[in-house]
Amino acid sequence: MSKLKKIWLDGKLVNWKDANVHILTHSLHYGLAAFEGERCYKCQDGKSAIFRHKEHTQRLFDSAKIYLMKIPYTQKQIMDAAKATLKANDLREGYIRPIVFIGDGVMGVHPKNNPIRVAIICWEWGAYLGDDGLTKGIRVKTSSFTRHHSNNMMTKAKVSGNYVNSILAKLEATRDGYDEALLLDPQGYVAEGSGENIFYVKNKVLYTPPLTTVLPGITRATIMQLAGDMGFTVKEELFTRDQLYIADEVFFTGTAAEITPAREIDERTIGEGKPGPITKKLQKAYFDVVKGCNNTYKDWLDYVKF
Repeated sequence: MSKLKKIWLDGKLVNWKDANVHILTHSLHYGLAAFEGERCYKCQDGKSAIFRHKEHTQRLFDSAKIYLMKIPYTQKQIMDAAKATLKANDLREGYIRPIVFIGDGVMGVHPKNNPIRVAIICWEWGAYLGDDGLTKGIRVKTSSFTRHHSNNMMTKAKVSGNYVNSILAKLEATRDGYDEALLLDPQGYVAEGSGENIFYVKNKVLYTPPLTTVLPGITRATIMQLAGDMGFTVKEELFTRDQLYIADEVFFTGTAAEITPAREIDERTIGEGKPGPITKKLQKAYFDVVKGCNNTYKDWLDYVKF
């Protein structure tokens, strides 16, 4: 990751090298921090816009609330700060990472009155699973690690500690020569990737797991709406991994991953072993929206004035 100029930390822009925290920062020791992943795209008109900025910011506040962290700023202040961070770095297209964490003070599991701190970082980031992944599809392995039970780690929050599960699954998959991991839920049904939601297509119908143990992805919701508006039927239902093996198409969705097809799962070729026609249509529709080529969804774009 290339270093830029500025990071927003606790209400002000500071130099990248000076955006430091104490080694006794509570979240570093115990894993409780809420964060978001957003993308700013350079649109066809030359302007830059953050995609679904409001929804991402709402989810950040929801995640913090679930885990009893009160953010000391309003949603508007956080959104304005994200824009200010992009502008301070002259970053017209890239990734944005707001993070809410518990600062230093007391140690021990109970953070007591330790301060709630907020940072916003941005950087250049291409296709998360690779340019070839977007165009040719990726190889996927079902993980030996199970996605969190909803009464174990609260799965509707995007918090740092939840991602230890994802790290283990990702390391296992990549060390075995795959691109991504597929996690099952505690009942053995398909949940999601290490950092993405999943869809499959069968007989022109789209299927995705319900929001039981999976993160309510904003890209997931976007694809569900786009697909519905394009005339496709989308169903939220439980399904097993062998249903993926015989699917016509499979793809992952996420802010970082965007719309990434899977060409193989557990040594089984998916469909014809390349991105299918519905995946490609949805992929094109998604990129048209985020780049401002489709005015129907212009309310999803929050423009940044450079």
